Amino acid sequence: MTAPLHEPTAEAAPSAAEEAAVAGAEAKAVQGRSLGRIAWERLKRDKLALTGGIVVLFLIAVAILAPLITSLYGQDPNEFHEDLIDPLFGTPTGSLGGMSGEHWLGVEPVNGRDIFARIVHGARISLLVGFLSAIVAVIIGTVLGVLAGFFGGWVDALISRVMDGLLAFPQLLFIIALVSVMPDSMLGLSGTGVRLLMMILVIGFFGWPYIGRVVRGQTLSMREREYVEAARSLGAGRFYILFKELLPNLVAPIIVYTTMMIPTNILTEAALSFLGVGVKPPTSSWGQMLSSAIDYYKSDPMYMVIPGVAIFITVLAFNLFGDGVRDALDPKGSR
Repeated sequence: MTAPLHEPTAEAAPSAAEEAAVAGAEAKAVQGRSLGRIAWERLKRDKLALTGGIVVLFLIAVAILAPLITSLYGQDPNEFHEDLIDPLFGTPTGSLGGMSGEHWLGVEPVNGRDIFARIVHGARISLLVGFLSAIVAVIIGTVLGVLAGFFGGWVDALISRVMDGLLAFPQLLFIIALVSVMPDSMLGLSGTGVRLLMMILVIGFFGWPYIGRVVRGQTLSMREREYVEAARSLGAGRFYILFKELLPNLVAPIIVYTTMMIPTNILTEAALSFLGVGVKPPTSSWGQMLSSAIDYYKSDPMYMVIPGVAIFITVLAFNLFGDGVRDALDPKGSR
């Protein structure tokens, strides 16, 4: 026999660095991502939604720090500056509604109150009503929607008929009628505090059927899923299934619908203040400023433009952010 032309050579053993790199790559390949992380990564890629979220955070900060901002600005929202008003026409002297270094957005006609200071304080009213009424609606709508979808039968029929009745009820007319018979003081509140409480409760009460329908539909779908049937087969009770199996899976649609509900509530508060049934003067409100600007839209158009732009930017920012959150939390989304 002849010897082989080439002797088999032994393969070089991998170095420790190569083994660590391979192990790290395998760990990274199998590393799971939570639903929250997936949603955040999707949201980061949506530039419009991020811009809306930044504007929303900015507006919240402005509302919280409104007294500090106006203090540093040097103008009180209720202080009159009649020396800046034309005594003949009642409009601000100077151009663009009296804009100057001391009054960045000008002053109001007749009384000369600083518009920038009133816009900043008006943000507190709009966001307070928007957020708190949304919380009221979410709490009522989630509880009743889950009960209707999970138990079904006469419970579902009763709650669904109540939803239909409230959706057909004229909300604005009810609030106007309620304000006309409302006492000046109630539950330790008076004046503007009473009206704020009424607006929050009424807007939230008439808003819960919208989210209630969404939660009911999701619950009807989820109660037949395999994990719910598995929990039943293991002897889990109804309340365990409700709080441990269904509610955690309803968080995403609830968050999405809440972000979409807040701008609607802000518009409702502005409409009520515009009609004169919102907060009482001299408390600042964007809708109230728009109502006062009707008589001066020709002689002082900036007085109408500024609160209108504030409402537009606020609602647009919430809508953009809400759309982005909805897309990010959608498990079937491609982004």
